[in-house]
Amino acid sequence: MGRVTVHQLAAEAGVSLATVDRVLNRRSGVRPATVERVEAAIQRLDYRRDVAAANLAKNRTYPICFIVPEGPGEFIRALEAEVRTIAAHPGSSRVEIERVVVPAFDGTKLAEALKVVDPDRFIAVVVVATDAPKVRGAINDLVDRGVDVVTLVSDVPTSRRLHFSGIDNTAAGRTAATLVGRFMHRKGKVGIVAGSMLLRDHVERRMGFEQVIRNEYPGLELLPPIEARDDAALAEAELSRLLDRHGDIGGLYSLGAGNRGVIAALEKSGRRDHIVAVAHELTEDSRQALVSGTFDAVINQDAGHEVRSAIRVIQAKADGHPLIPGQERIRIDVFFRDNLP
Repeated sequence: MGRVTVHQLAAEAGVSLATVDRVLNRRSGVRPATVERVEAAIQRLDYRRDVAAANLAKNRTYPICFIVPEGPGEFIRALEAEVRTIAAHPGSSRVEIERVVVPAFDGTKLAEALKVVDPDRFIAVVVVATDAPKVRGAINDLVDRGVDVVTLVSDVPTSRRLHFSGIDNTAAGRTAATLVGRFMHRKGKVGIVAGSMLLRDHVERRMGFEQVIRNEYPGLELLPPIEARDDAALAEAELSRLLDRHGDIGGLYSLGAGNRGVIAALEKSGRRDHIVAVAHELTEDSRQALVSGTFDAVINQDAGHEVRSAIRVIQAKADGHPLIPGQERIRIDVFFRDNLP
């Protein structure tokens, strides 16, 4: 049988189409006994509402505010490009998107941006979050004002956010450790280049990486991490100094952005062929580094999938629909030069 229509539902319940519409949209003006009759008919016919068609008929839109960090990082700019594309061509998703850009790693500025979101304009906020007390409080205040919050890429799990759209970063760090440990043949020094320990995704990647290295590769010596704030120039300078101080480094994990600087430091050192290097995000720079052999592996997350997933989660909440967990799970991809897309 095809989809049950509202006309069939009205006939089964013995009421008008207008009454069915009021019950489906939970509007007042319908007697409790009539509501019960319509709901009983819904159960008997297994009526499934076509929310997309209903929204289209009502010209409904979903106004969403995206808050992203500024800076030259290729992955964040790719993420922002996905947001711009959807904003320019909303299509059947019927989203209205406003982008707000804040300074990277600045919890105070991010909290301020969250506090000024107008609950009369937006049903939800999607934010690349810094895990700081001020940000956590601003998210909770926004939820109290009736605005759903979805964290993107980097989470604030102790907040009352609706959903996190991103990879399992602890698992990503563990994956990187397995790659480095096996490629290094289980002995030598390992350097770590991070962006900032204020970002939950960086903290979790480092934690997963160190857990596996310490438990499964005791012959590897972990050096204190460099925090380069996802800045290519700073990453190059700091990594160059680290390589100069430790001539026996055999492995490197770049867990944030700033890969252009990491690549430059490795290539200028003349030791790239002797250092196993694993990085994050398949950008043009990291792709070329894989091809040239500067990077041995790149762990990737699909920016487009993350943005679209965040929007689907918000729409499902607004429409009262359950999530499909498999559809919203963000995969961890591992690329070598042999399987580049």
